[in-house]
Amino acid sequence: MQIAKNSVVTLHYQMYDAENNLLDQTEEPIAYLHGGYDNILPLVEEALHGKGIGDSVEVTMQPDDAFGEFDPDLVREEEKDVFPSDVEVGMMFEADDPVSGDLLVFRVTEIDGNKVVVDANHPFAGMTIRFVAKVTEVRSANDEEIAHGHVHGAHGHHH
Repeated sequence: MQIAKNSVVTLHYQMYDAENNLLDQTEEPIAYLHGGYDNILPLVEEALHGKGIGDSVEVTMQPDDAFGEFDPDLVREEEKDVFPSDVEVGMMFEADDPVSGDLLVFRVTEIDGNKVVVDANHPFAGMTIRFVAKVTEVRSANDEEIAHGHVHGAHGHHH
C-alpha cells in the first residue's frame, strides 16, 4: 500500500542539525495520520506521499519549514520566587503570552542566583534540520482516526 491521504504511517526517524549532530531519533516507531492533519512536518509529509513499506526519505529543512526561527522575545528572565522551590534547568511551565493571549510552554534554560531564564522557543528553533525516515508500516485509517485527526492505538494516541 502506498502512502496517501488518510493513511496511517508508521516510521522510524532520525533528525540531524547542519553539522550532522544527531538531535532526536525514535526508540520505538511512531505513527501519524497522513494527509494534512499537521501531525508531522509538512515537507516530511510531502516527501513521504506515495512511498511504501521499506522506503526511506531524507528531507533537509530550513528553520521556517521545520521548528521556526529563534524568537528572542520568547526568552524571559523571571524572579526565582515565582517558581516552585525545586525549580531546575529543563523543567517546563505553561504561561499565557501577554501579547497574543496564546498558551506558551516555557523551558527553564538557566538559573542564576535569584533569576530564572525561561525560553518558549522550540529547542530546535533556528536550526536547519535533516530528517531521515524509514517507513515500517502503512494502513488505511479508520473512521474514528479520520474524525479525530490523529492515530489511535499502538504507537499513536490513546484515550
